Amino acid sequence: MMTKIRYKKPLLRILLSAFALTYSNVQANDNFEILKDSKKLVFFGDSITYGGEYVVLFERWLTVNHPEISLEILNQGIPSETVSGLSEPGHLRHGFPRPNLHERLDRALNALKPDLIIACYGINCGIYKPFDADRFDSYKDGLQRLKAKAEAQGAEIIFMTSPVYDKPNPKFDYDDVMKAYSEWLISKRQNGWRVIDLHSVMKKNLEERKAKDPKFKYSRDGIHPGTEGHELMAQQIISYFEDKPPINDPQPNSYGRLLLFLRERMRVQRDAWLTKIGHKRPMKKGMPLADADKIAAEKTVQIQQNLATIRKAAKQ
Repeated sequence: MMTKIRYKKPLLRILLSAFALTYSNVQANDNFEILKDSKKLVFFGDSITYGGEYVVLFERWLTVNHPEISLEILNQGIPSETVSGLSEPGHLRHGFPRPNLHERLDRALNALKPDLIIACYGINCGIYKPFDADRFDSYKDGLQRLKAKAEAQGAEIIFMTSPVYDKPNPKFDYDDVMKAYSEWLISKRQNGWRVIDLHSVMKKNLEERKAKDPKFKYSRDGIHPGTEGHELMAQQIISYFEDKPPINDPQPNSYGRLLLFLRERMRVQRDAWLTKIGHKRPMKKGMPLADADKIAAEKTVQIQQNLATIRKAAKQ
């Protein structure tokens, strides 16, 4: 299941303002060197990553603020996927078991040759059941294998803990499982793992928002974040590379068009590469890479034209 994100005008202005940053006064931190040293960044994840709004919001920040960096960004998320290799029997009602990242990982790494990977898994890996030690071990083993393969290929890898699960269940709280998974992943920092803590930030913000409005949700279905959830996800990645970036919104409409073109480019490249590399999840096929590259090139021209407009407005 995927949530289609639609922006209402008042929220759009808020969202654009939050990400409309001028590139002249940014405050990079030590992690920024990872971006400077990379040429290709690949996102791996499930349906939340496949939907990809946090990916394009991150790319817009990078495009606007750091024209000195030439970084190709590819979204390679797949709906329903796990890193644990597990699938609940009930998922077969969809006609297929959950896809396993490791079924396609070697092919993806060989084909894409990323310098940098950002991976966000967990929400599907507990397969929506109470905490179980064996399932937990499968999740841990899956992430460790992903890290080992990425580094063997020569890539840096950054993990992001799962979003919050916010779907009431009278029998047990599945978000307690996500908390345990996230805490383990965060603990791996002491072993040198690069980890962005999304889960605890989203949980804290959710509790604060619900205290003011009990009906507030980051996700309508409790799983897939909507607009504000993807904004929060993108901001955690941005904050990993940059400290307290200044806010400036000289021309909101230009930023909206830029986001549109980035989104269109992301989708056509995403689907083309997923089809080229291959996977076992039944889903719409992407167009041939050559055709996708032509469309992506057209979108790149539109992106550069919008950037010229934005930078002109920022100087005024």
